[in-house]
Amino acid sequence: MPLTEPYDDHLPEERSSAAAPEAGVDPGAGAPEPEPVLPEPVLPEPVRQRIVALTAAVLPGLPADEVPVPLRRVAKFAPNRRARLGAPAIAAQLTADPLFRQRVTARVLADAGDLGAAVVDGTAPAAADPVEVAALAYLARPRGWRELIDASGAAVRAEADSAVVAELVREAEQRAGRAEHDRAVARVEAEKLRDELARVREELGQLREEARQLSRTLRETQARERKANELLATERGRAARAAADADAELRRARARLAEAEAAAGVARASAKEARSVDDARLWLLLETIGQAAVGLRRELALDPVDKLPADFVADAFAENPAAAPAGGPAARARDTDDPARLDQLLALPRAHLVVDGYNVTKRGFGEMSLEQQRKRLITGLGGIAAQTGDEVTVVFDGAERMHGLPPTPRGVRVLFSRKGETADELIRRLVRAEPAGRPVVVVSSDREVADGVRRHGAYPLGADSLLRRLSRS
Repeated sequence: MPLTEPYDDHLPEERSSAAAPEAGVDPGAGAPEPEPVLPEPVLPEPVRQRIVALTAAVLPGLPADEVPVPLRRVAKFAPNRRARLGAPAIAAQLTADPLFRQRVTARVLADAGDLGAAVVDGTAPAAADPVEVAALAYLARPRGWRELIDASGAAVRAEADSAVVAELVREAEQRAGRAEHDRAVARVEAEKLRDELARVREELGQLREEARQLSRTLRETQARERKANELLATERGRAARAAADADAELRRARARLAEAEAAAGVARASAKEARSVDDARLWLLLETIGQAAVGLRRELALDPVDKLPADFVADAFAENPAAAPAGGPAARARDTDDPARLDQLLALPRAHLVVDGYNVTKRGFGEMSLEQQRKRLITGLGGIAAQTGDEVTVVFDGAERMHGLPPTPRGVRVLFSRKGETADELIRRLVRAEPAGRPVVVVSSDREVADGVRRHGAYPLGADSLLRRLSRS
C-alpha cells in the first residue's frame, strides 16, 4: 500500500542532471521528454513496518532544524513507542517530503553498510533479507527500486504462503495423528465393547436361567401358600373352639377364685385371732422374764457398773502390754460382707463397735496426713456413738501415744498399740474380753483380723461399710 500520495521517483540530483543539457548537444535541437511521474508502489506490510522502524531509529539523531515540524514531538518519544505511535506521521512525511527522505536515507544507508551500498548500486545480495532490501530500496530509490520492492513483496508473499502451507501441512499431520489415535482408541473401545457384549450376553443367559428358576420357585411357593391358607382356616376353627373352651374354663376359674377369696378371708380372720393369742402369750412371757431378771438382780445384789470390759483391757494393756485376758471362743453370729449389715448390727442392744483405725482411714481418705485421718475418723465415730448410743472403740498402730489428737467425743474410746504389738492383736484382745452373747462388730478389711475375731464370735465387716455409713452421716 502507498505510504501517502505519489511523487517523482528520481532523487533531486538526478532531476537536476536530467534537466541540464548534455555537453556537446545543441540546445536548440530540443530537450528530451521528462519521465512520467508514477504513483507510489503498494508496499507489503512487513516492508512498510521496516521503513517506519528505520526512520524512527534515526529520527532523534537528526538536527532539530532538519526534523519536520509534525515529527518533532514524535522524535521525543521513547524508542519502543516512537515507531508504534508515530507510524502514520512518519509514513506521511516520507511520502510528502523528499528532502526529509533523503536525509533519513543518508543515515540509514550509513548504518546499513555494505548492504546499503549494494542496494544503491542495484545489486542486492541474494542471501539478504528481502524485507530489508525493499525498505532500503524504497528510501534510497536507485534505478530499478520498484522491481526490488515487487520482488520483496513476492518473496514476502511466498514466505507467507510457505508458512500457510507449512501450517496446513502441520495441521494435516496433526489431524492425521489425531485420526490415527482416534482409530487406535476406537479399536480399543471396539474390543472393550465386544468383551462387554460377550459379558452382557453371558449375564443375560444367567438372568434367563435365574428367571426360570424364580418362576418355578414362585409356582411352588404359590402351591405352598394355598396349602397354608387351607391349614390356617382349619387352625382358625380349632382356635375358635379352644377360645370358647378357654372362656368357659375362665368362668369356672373365676368362680373358684371367688370361693378361694372367701376362704382366705375366713383364714385371715382365724390367723388374726391366733396372732392375738400368740401376742398375748409373748407379752406374758417377756413380762415374766423381765420380772425374773429383776428378781435375779435383787437376789445377786448386783450394783450398776461404771466400767466396761474394754476398759479393763485398756487398763491392763497400759500397765502390762504382754498381759492378755484369757477367754475361749464363743458362739456368735456369722460373718457378713454386706455393708448394710452395719446399721442392723449397731441397732442390736448394747452393741460394741471396734474399728481398725488406719485400715479404714488409708482406704477412705489416704491422701490426708495421719493426723488429719485420725481426726476425721474419730469425729465421724463420735457422730455414730451419739446416734446409736453404742460403745465405740478405735485402735491405731503406734509404739507410743500420739500427740495432737482432737478431744475424744463422748462414747468413743481411742487406743494405740504399744511397742512390740500391733493394732490387730489389740483388737483380738478386746474381742476376747467381751462376754458371750454381747454383739461385737469389728470393722477391718484385713482378712487376718476378720478371721481372728470371727473365731471369737464377733461380726467382721469391711472398711467400706463404715466409710459409707460415715459419708451418709
